[in-house]
Order: sequence, then C-alpha cells, then structure tokens
Amino acid sequence: MTTSSSSPLSYKDAGVDIDAGDALVERIKPLAKKTMREGVLAGIGGFGALFEVPKRYKEPVLVSGTDGVGTKLRLAFEWNMHDTVGIDLVAMSVNDVLVQGAEPLFFLDYFACGKLDVDTAAAVVGGIARGCELSGCALIGGETAEMPGMYPEGEYDLAGFAVGAVEKSKILTGRDVAPGDVVLGLASSGVHSNGFSLVRKCIERAGSSLPATLDGKPFRQALMEPTRLYVKNVLAALAAHPIKALAHITGGGLLENIPRVLPEGTAAHLKKGSWPQTELFAWLQKTAAISDFEMNRTFNNGIGMVVVVAAADAQATAATLRAAGEQVHEIGVIAARGDGAAVTVG
Repeated sequence: MTTSSSSPLSYKDAGVDIDAGDALVERIKPLAKKTMREGVLAGIGGFGALFEVPKRYKEPVLVSGTDGVGTKLRLAFEWNMHDTVGIDLVAMSVNDVLVQGAEPLFFLDYFACGKLDVDTAAAVVGGIARGCELSGCALIGGETAEMPGMYPEGEYDLAGFAVGAVEKSKILTGRDVAPGDVVLGLASSGVHSNGFSLVRKCIERAGSSLPATLDGKPFRQALMEPTRLYVKNVLAALAAHPIKALAHITGGGLLENIPRVLPEGTAAHLKKGSWPQTELFAWLQKTAAISDFEMNRTFNNGIGMVVVVAAADAQATAATLRAAGEQVHEIGVIAARGDGAAVTVG
C-alpha cells in the first residue's frame, strides 16, 4: 500500500512508534527505582539526571567509564537471550571505574534499534537495572533510540556510561607496585564480554558437535553468563587492606591489561597452573586450536580481575575477598622487568 503525496504522514508511518517508547519508559521506571541511592536528586524522565556527590567525600575525584557489549550481542539475537546482556553492559564500565579505586555512583545507558520491541528492550534494561543494583550505583537516565533503516529487524546496540568517585588521596595508580608484590587473581564468571568474535567462530567450527554442557551449565547459558561484578567485594577489600593496583581483564586478556597498572621497569610473572582452566576455556582453546599465549591475550581465561598487594598483605586480602564470595588465586609475583615482557606466564 502506498500513500499519495497529499496524504498525512505520521512519525509512526516513518517507522518510529512514540507510544511504544512511552510504554517502555513506564516499564523501566520501577526497575530504575530499585537502584536509587544517596546522591540522586532527579532520575528517569527528565532532560538531564541530577546527582550530588555524597558529602562523606572530602576531596572527591570523579572517574568515568564507557563501554559496550560487543559481538556477544550477536548470540543474544540468535538465541533470543536478552536478559543478561544488560548486566554485561554495566559490569564493563563499573569494573573499569573500580580499578581506579572508585565507587560507582550512577549509570546511563544507550539502547538503539531499528524498530522498538518493548518486551526485548524491557528485558535488556531489566538486566541493566540488575547490574546497577548489584554494584550499588543508580540507573538515573539513558536514551532509547528507534532508528528505522539503521538496524536489521530484531537487532539493537548498547552503550553504557558510568561515573564514580574516589578520594583524591586514595586514587589507585599502581605507582607503588614493586618487585616482590603478590598478584592475586579473582575468578571470572566465564568469557565476560570480550573475545566473542572468536567464540562465534568456534561455535561455527564445532557445527553440530557442540557440547551439551560446560562447567555444569547448558552450553548457551555458559557462553552468555554475564560479566562478574567485582565492585562491592573489592571496595570492601580496599577499605580493609592497602591494595596497590587493580586490573580489569577485558580485551587483550591478562597479557595486555596487567601492564596498564605496572610502573616502568616492573613485570608480572604469572605461574602457569596456579588457577584452574574451566571446561569453557578448555573447549574454546581446543576448538580454536590456539596456544596458551593466544588464550591469555584474547580471553580473560578464568581471571576477571587482578589485585596487586604487598606480600605481607596477600593472605589477609585474599581472606577478605574469599569471605565476600570471590574465588581468589595467588597467580604470580611482581619482579624487575629487565629485557623481558611485561607479563609472562610460565
């Protein structure tokens, strides 16, 4: 059916459903309400969200981070699994903010699609709200963009933005890291949200011989397990122990993320086998037929956050983290770098 040049055209005729957008906002409001915390002055619905830095900070420094979910979304589309990618979105940003020693304060999301499906969008935002709730930050705003012709039917894109705060005197820079310090590794919950272009190639290569389960979970659930949120447990450890540096293990894996928090002239020597390789990562390595080096440069390979402490503080810090629910492994030591690589695994 075509319309004549004189027929009225509505925004809905052009592919944008304002009513669907309004319906989504109403679905989101109670989800966002669960994430409210001290400092929120105005949340969902306004042109801008207002947040007051809590007065307990004496010299607050704001720390910001932004990220997406990457090609993990392709599997969300194909498998119709939309309720956890929002947790990934939050975790990728708040875990980064945490590395500076900052407490995440608030989060904003950007959801873009060709045609808005309210149920799908609500599932995604429900995950975002859950991620915010688990990390103690407020979901105070965002943007839902319906853009006909920009995305294929059933697909969308996500971006997230987190702002945190840390006392100026407590910013973690890694400058005090020194030879003899201990490297602790906190277990990941799976692949998290990096390396999925290779994950998808592995699924394609395996064809019909995909395993039914990995690490006791159905195959698809194991692959889509959301990024672990380390915020609350690590903040508790920071309050109790003199942690020198943190590294969020994302794209580039252990080999490229740990050096970002090491002072010049130092290196991290990781001990192979000091943490277990899960069935998931073993399957990926076997299917992709790649070396240990490539595994540690592509995936988190089982370690999602690295904590560097003085040797004298390692046992107590690990105990605090374990008591909070983290799986902690002592995975290496800091040494003088010399002419070697910034991170070695051997």
